[in-house]
Amino acid sequence: MVVDLGYWKKVIKRLLTLVITIIGIYLAFKMAVFYMPFLIAFIISLLVEPIIKRVYKRSKLTRKASAVIVLAIVFIIIVGLLIWGIAILIDEGSSLLGSLNYYIDEGYNYITKYIDGLNFDEIKLSGEVETILKNSATNLLDTVSKWVSNFLTSMISKISSIGTVGIYTVITILATYFICADRLYILDQIEHHFPKEWVKKFSKNVKKIVTLLGGYLKAEVILVAINFVIVLVGLFGFKIFGLNVGYPLLIALLIAFADILPIVGSGTVIVPWAIVTAMQGDINLALALFILLVIISVIRQLLEPKVVSNQIGIHPIFTLIAMYTGYKVMGIMGMLIGPIIIIILKPIFETLIDKGIVKTIFDKR
Repeated sequence: MVVDLGYWKKVIKRLLTLVITIIGIYLAFKMAVFYMPFLIAFIISLLVEPIIKRVYKRSKLTRKASAVIVLAIVFIIIVGLLIWGIAILIDEGSSLLGSLNYYIDEGYNYITKYIDGLNFDEIKLSGEVETILKNSATNLLDTVSKWVSNFLTSMISKISSIGTVGIYTVITILATYFICADRLYILDQIEHHFPKEWVKKFSKNVKKIVTLLGGYLKAEVILVAINFVIVLVGLFGFKIFGLNVGYPLLIALLIAFADILPIVGSGTVIVPWAIVTAMQGDINLALALFILLVIISVIRQLLEPKVVSNQIGIHPIFTLIAMYTGYKVMGIMGMLIGPIIIIILKPIFETLIDKGIVKTIFDKR
């Protein structure tokens, strides 16, 4: 049997290209987390660039002066919101941490009461099954309690660390200024230090990725930000009017996180919360939550066609696989990063996907 070495070299080369690209993107995300202040600075610079250009063109100021004025206004607003948010988060987080055991006991009592209410004789199950169910409920609540406790402790510790927050803030502000003020110089330096062929291929792929991913992320940020504000105002309003809403900002952040995740959405938090609330007899809060969900859904339906200019073109099952893979590899944040990696990979391997990945890799041509 004659082995076609040329064919297998092509197959191995294509496989290596695919694997190296995936590893490269994964490492890029790891680096992005490590250099988070610079990533935040880059994102802010992209958002404020149109405003800087407008100020620069309409005034007689230099680009650097225009950048300073725009960034000063932007960061005053951001820092003000951060100070308010951090103060509320520390207060709500500490309060929830102190009341956590009470909520766990309430949950256990509710589950125990429900299990005790079941007629095990009718369904022909032994008392051992009842014990197993109760033990399982206890273990589940203990796990949730530990996870929430660790998360809240970590969150309060991080946002209370003035030194760390201060360093991150200063570096982010400085990096944003340098990126905005010397944008052309930075781009020239990148082109100068890399081979022209690399820059050409990289620029081509980056344009595709920015068009697809940039449009998707911009749309999602706008929609999630609007939903977050609506939920936050709604929950604070409920609290002011005497409804039982204990932690408006924490809950609004949880709903916003759920809204960011593809497929999931804010309803996965609000609907169970409203149902449990109704079962506990608080019908007013349950109705208020359903009204809030209707308002969010209507506003999203009205805004989505205008904000979302292009679809990512990825079937929900692949998005779900990406979320699960991201979770297994990188934890909770991986659920966000997984779909983004899929969106990045799509334009890079567009031809490969269209022709069939396995078929193209093992094609003899």
